Amino acid sequence: MRFISLRVRSCVVVHGYTPDNREVVERVEEGAFAAKVIAIDRIQSVTEQYILVTGPHGRQMYWEYEGGIDAVRQMLTRSGLLLE
Repeated sequence: MRFISLRVRSCVVVHGYTPDNREVVERVEEGAFAAKVIAIDRIQSVTEQYILVTGPHGRQMYWEYEGGIDAVRQMLTRSGLLLE
């Protein structure tokens, strides 16, 4: 298994969907950035501000992260994990 190290904080947790197909969303307003080692297999997408990861029980989580997308792109490229 491969990992990436980032400083992240929770922003949005998607817990699932209502019977009428609306997302059940929890917004996290507080919290400091913390260093995490994240399994690459959990990452769904990365934008300039957020990393979308899968969590337990089918949840999806949007984390804010430090460093920006170019830094993430460079880490993934150096590790041979990014196809350009």
